[in-house]
Amino acid sequence: MFRQHGLNRNPKSWPAVAAYTLLAFLLFTQSWPSIMADEKVAKTHTWQEAFELLGISWKSDGTLKREIQIPMVNATPSVTDPNSPPVALSTDIQLSPKSKAYVRLYIPAKPPKDTKLPLIIYFHGGDFVLFSASTVIFHNFCDDIASQFPAVVVSVEYRLAPENRLPAAFDDALNAIFWIQNQALGVGGRDPWLDYADFSRVFLLGSSAGGNIVYHTALRALDFDLRPIKIRGILLNQPFFGGVFRTPSEIRLKEDPNIPLYMCDVLWTLALPPYANRDHEFCNPISGGSYLGRVPRLPRFFVKADEGDPLVDRTTQLVQLLMGYRVPVVYRYNRGGFHGIELQNKTAAQNLYDDMKRFIYSTRVTDDEESHAAY
Repeated sequence: MFRQHGLNRNPKSWPAVAAYTLLAFLLFTQSWPSIMADEKVAKTHTWQEAFELLGISWKSDGTLKREIQIPMVNATPSVTDPNSPPVALSTDIQLSPKSKAYVRLYIPAKPPKDTKLPLIIYFHGGDFVLFSASTVIFHNFCDDIASQFPAVVVSVEYRLAPENRLPAAFDDALNAIFWIQNQALGVGGRDPWLDYADFSRVFLLGSSAGGNIVYHTALRALDFDLRPIKIRGILLNQPFFGGVFRTPSEIRLKEDPNIPLYMCDVLWTLALPPYANRDHEFCNPISGGSYLGRVPRLPRFFVKADEGDPLVDRTTQLVQLLMGYRVPVVYRYNRGGFHGIELQNKTAAQNLYDDMKRFIYSTRVTDDEESHAAY
């Protein structure tokens, strides 16, 4: 059971909260006419359209049938073809004999012998409803990170909605962190590949829905003594958030081909707890809720957003919230672009890798880091 915390009672935190509340109100009031018009447009779409776009349908038992639109691939634990060696090695590790929970562990194909590598815990995208740690686009993403940074990467397989609604994915994420803590402590032994990891330099990284999972998991993790591992930074790539009232970017890009507004609404209905709306804290982190008082205790953030992503205003709002609480943030805002651009555009992917690598390797490992040293 997670301990619940209300809003920070420290009077010094209230100016930031008040300022941010005013900003959210102004954003809403400025876009009110467009919001009402948008609601009329959104109603012209149906659940069937969203399901067809997502490649899903209902089964008779109330679960989803998911078409495999993007293939899955096996891990690559060794070099099988010397003429075409992988850039990184990977292996799947079952976390518990009682469940299907597993992680896919990555190391560079030629890891350094005398240097410990940062440990990155990665959560894939898919809007809480689709995909897997073994989906090829996310597998290749982790391959690239492990080889280019270099780093040890732990990609987490988490339960999907609606069969397992939120906070199931958050629970799985936290359990993966506990597994890594046990690996660091040597409880029951340690996977030899994790001998390459520096457990004092752990980072949480998530894309889209994975970014949402990372944010909430980082907040939950604050309640636990995770020593000897130290979470030094949080990386959010186009995080998937929402809310009842539309933002200007959601209105402007409501018919976006990658993540249209009506599809997002359906996805949130599938992912959130029953009877919750899009202002639930799992969807809208600025709405308040039990987590807000923990925000000042978070470590450094790297946040990336693209102008052409309907979610960009939500991301900017989160950055403003973090900065209002004096959480150090590196915000990479790109002109143009679209949701998931790094999975389709090699140049965009490389720019993202370079930015994230710079953030991770610039994070100082000092006692000051515990007090949110400036970047």
